[in-house]
Amino acid sequence: MANSTLSLNLVEGSVSFSFTREAAEQLQTEMTALLNRLKAVAAHASSSTKSRPAPQESMEFRHVGDVFLEIFCNPNIWATPFSAKVLVTLRDDRIRLTTEAELTRILEDVHQFLEQTAE
Repeated sequence: MANSTLSLNLVEGSVSFSFTREAAEQLQTEMTALLNRLKAVAAHASSSTKSRPAPQESMEFRHVGDVFLEIFCNPNIWATPFSAKVLVTLRDDRIRLTTEAELTRILEDVHQFLEQTAE
């Protein structure tokens, strides 16, 4: 499968790198599941029940291609899906970038990448 350029908008700036459509689809699936878990936690918090919500599993996506990409998020520390941030690590043998990005913005970037690479 051919590689295209995925651009991720970070809190400050952006980063672009070679990425496959297949990997983007997998990332989108995992991030959508994370977003749904965050919505469930937020819905529980806004309900009148006083019990604690069940702890949610963290999302950890890893992809090795031209560069190593890791996206991590612990949904238990964010009040809403719109405040959630993910930790992005991008590295190769010469450079390593680790920074935060907004979950919803990264999801939009991946969606846009998939639209641009549609077959």
